Amino acid sequence: MKGSAKREAGSENRGTRSGKSPRRWRYALVALAPLAAAVVLYVIFHAALARALEDWTGEAEFRQQIEGLVLQAIPRAVNTEDMVPIAHVGVNPYGVNTFFEQEVEEWKLRKSMEMLRDAGVKWVRQQMPWFDIEVPVKGQYVNPDGASTWDKYDRFIDLAREYGLNIVARLDAPPDWSRVDNSVYNRPPDDLNDYGDFVYTFVKRYRGKVKYYQIWNEPNIYPEWGDRPVDARGYVELLEIAYRRAKEADPDAAIVSAALAPTLGTPDGRNESDLTFLQKMYDAGAKDYFDIMAVMGYGLWSGPGNRRADPGQANFSRPRLIREIMVRNGDGAKAIWGAEVGWNALPRDFPKPPTHGRVTEDQQARYTVQAYQRARAEWPWMGVLFYWHFRFVSDAGRDQVTFYFRMVDPDFTVQPVYEAYKALANRPPVAPRGYHQEDHWALSYQGQWETKGDRKAVLGAYKKSQTPGDSITFRFEGTELTLVTATSSQGARLYVEIDGSSDGANRLPRDAEGRAYIDLRSPGSAWQVQVPIAAGLGSGSHSARLILVGSGQAVVDGLIVDDKPGYLPFVALGLIILFCLATALILARRRGTCYDARPR
Repeated sequence: MKGSAKREAGSENRGTRSGKSPRRWRYALVALAPLAAAVVLYVIFHAALARALEDWTGEAEFRQQIEGLVLQAIPRAVNTEDMVPIAHVGVNPYGVNTFFEQEVEEWKLRKSMEMLRDAGVKWVRQQMPWFDIEVPVKGQYVNPDGASTWDKYDRFIDLAREYGLNIVARLDAPPDWSRVDNSVYNRPPDDLNDYGDFVYTFVKRYRGKVKYYQIWNEPNIYPEWGDRPVDARGYVELLEIAYRRAKEADPDAAIVSAALAPTLGTPDGRNESDLTFLQKMYDAGAKDYFDIMAVMGYGLWSGPGNRRADPGQANFSRPRLIREIMVRNGDGAKAIWGAEVGWNALPRDFPKPPTHGRVTEDQQARYTVQAYQRARAEWPWMGVLFYWHFRFVSDAGRDQVTFYFRMVDPDFTVQPVYEAYKALANRPPVAPRGYHQEDHWALSYQGQWETKGDRKAVLGAYKKSQTPGDSITFRFEGTELTLVTATSSQGARLYVEIDGSSDGANRLPRDAEGRAYIDLRSPGSAWQVQVPIAAGLGSGSHSARLILVGSGQAVVDGLIVDDKPGYLPFVALGLIILFCLATALILARRRGTCYDARPR
């Protein structure tokens, strides 16, 4: 009996356990289903998701990508005063840095310029070393062999014009005779007026051939300011002298401030944060002595999607902080130009440390395109971006970290970044979000339009026509379009088409035939009149055409393009962030569970 009871009890217990087991497994399967789905989705879409997150955030590591997405959803407020008229921003933005002064052979100069032209480049930033021009003493310009030091500069400046390239001349690098202590290459001259005399001579010589001049470079770091603490007030003194002398030689010359190095500074005073240095420049009165602010646009270790506007981080977003300081000092009407922009494709086996970051050649190409695209879409105050750099003239530089920014090797072998840049720069121009002037490079005028000057116009100039049939065509990226114009008793009528029809010009009245129009007639004259043309358009690129009809005059004083997307992009971004957070949490728990299950 005892044995039989024991067996029956055991059988009952086994049945009880086996009866509960399927139910437990069902609970477990239901609980694990979301985990399994998330893991499957992550495995399937991992590569595509990783690439998309890298593009959106500029980060290659998953944890930093999540941080980047969160910061994009809750960004730091930066006052960049985007929708205001700004001079020198409506230009073709494609530029590169070159070393033409080091090139000896004519065919290599021509080959370089041909490749630049074919790549859609319109601007070159070129150093014009003072020590290479005004030698051997002040007021003399003669090489040791007796030839004029101006010859090679005349040659490549004229060639650049032949190939349709505009030059920004960077004037720095003093000669030995200008200083008692020549132990540091780029220390400023003992008498700043010597530099002013050189600037005057250079600008006067190339008046009509060169318009833009950068005064010095990176004065906020050693050794660009010599073996001594940097000095913002001292740089402003040099800038003021150069500005006055350049304008004396050519009133139309445009002065570009020195590009400040994006650094956090050092305790010894030999390097100072670009943000701190710039504010000190404004405190010293710099506002009156430059027309364009220059910045460095290096990404270093992250891509152009890195939107962290953090004073403690040197990334591609740092120009936003420079712009914020300009606005704070009442200088929002000036453009920013990116003097040097690029990513370093340093080989993995390179023996020296990656002081300028390290990316693959594929990333270098993608990041460069994305940088130009981001600047166009998000920074209406940004003008030309000069890629650093086109080409070293010899293989002697291969042992330098900076060699591997190059688009083209010394033997003219092209890198992927050159091809990517070429494909981007040769696309048709588009007016992005911003307040654009009548001379924006995306605007094409057909007919007898004239450029006129008037202090009542936006930034003092406008386009005018009185010929029926004259027209303007352009493409723009945004959801809203406004014409800035002038009205008077002599005003004409403009027919307007958006994407080939009057329907897109949904903010304008219609005539009897259903055509959208702008009537520029008014009892009295008025300037800087804003006429809304379209609103609520789909995001993306649109075409526009304005046609003058009837008698009277038409004035184009600018365009305002705005881009106001709906809620869908924000909802999509929120879902992506939630998905990434959930995936990260699930994977973290999996790792934690595996760790806890290990033998102790």
